[in-house]
Amino acid sequence: MTPEELAARLARGDPTTVLDVRDRDEFEAWRVDGAAVTATQIPAIRFTQAEIRGTVDELAAEFRGAPSPVVVVCAEGRSSAHVADLLSAAGVPAENLETGMDGWARVYRARELSVGNADATVLQYDRPSSGCLAYLVVGGDEAVVIDPLRAFADRYVADARERGADVVAAVDTHVHADHVSGVRAVAERADATAVLPAGATDRGLDFDARLVADGEPVGVGDAELVAVHAPGHTTEMTAFRLGDLLVAGDSLFLESVARPDLEDGDEGATDAARRLHATLTERYGEFADDTLVAPAHRGPRTVPDGDGAYVAELGALRERLGALAMDEDAFVSFVCSDMPPRPANYERIIETNLGRDSLTDEEAFDVELGPNNCAATSEA
Repeated sequence: MTPEELAARLARGDPTTVLDVRDRDEFEAWRVDGAAVTATQIPAIRFTQAEIRGTVDELAAEFRGAPSPVVVVCAEGRSSAHVADLLSAAGVPAENLETGMDGWARVYRARELSVGNADATVLQYDRPSSGCLAYLVVGGDEAVVIDPLRAFADRYVADARERGADVVAAVDTHVHADHVSGVRAVAERADATAVLPAGATDRGLDFDARLVADGEPVGVGDAELVAVHAPGHTTEMTAFRLGDLLVAGDSLFLESVARPDLEDGDEGATDAARRLHATLTERYGEFADDTLVAPAHRGPRTVPDGDGAYVAELGALRERLGALAMDEDAFVSFVCSDMPPRPANYERIIETNLGRDSLTDEEAFDVELGPNNCAATSEA
């Protein structure tokens, strides 16, 4: 099974059994996950030992009756191929995930969003291995990329050109902590402008970029992306509004709200959470219920809408997420009480995204592997 085929299967919500044959610590840190995924970890060495002893059937018994096929996963697709063969020989339909987790990290899917009153076409990009979401906004012969990933910089430029447009700007909603930003890479490839929120200078931004403040537009053809300062996740966090679409960055997700500790650590989390509460209740309180929220990340078990996109109306989120109805003190206590581990290598990623550290393409790909962990909790 190719990584792209697995991604399509998970997007459809097909029940899927995943057998991960990497070591336990690798599995715990990062694995294939999804709303319909049942994941089991058994190291490949146990299958090798069982093959020698003639007891593969005992291991295979755990998967009899599971949704077919069992998808076997390792780092690069080699040891998992042998385990898949052993399971198949034992009568359990199994397929190897080609190129393993390395290939899984390279899957990048795009889907056009239904945006009612915008003079532009919007594509949402989804990296299933991490839940990172990015956007390509095409207006006439111009295009703007929002929250691009460096690993896929060429993709945005090519997709814009397929639609008869040139990328004129690459925009980050904030200084990301979970992936290496593609704003500079896209700007270089497309001879475009790198755009960041004005507050990025206070974070230590160390490269040339256009800085946008609250209310300032970024033009794309006949359309405008209007900056909406939305602090909380970080001080400079800025969403962008296009008609009824709100590209929300890491302020608000479909199943949770942003974590407040990635800029100033635990010491600054309480104040950041108070800023986030004001953003969600006061600033976003100005927006109608039919505003379509498009976040920068999703959780591994977030279910897409009927069109396969990770968007939701603000009114639905107000009903769904209890945190949005909390008073300030309850909200702060809630988001600060049980945050997940911080993203892997987040400090180095932040320094790279500020331009104060540098990584090769291979290093950049490696340091961002794993879940984004940008939400305060799995549910809010």
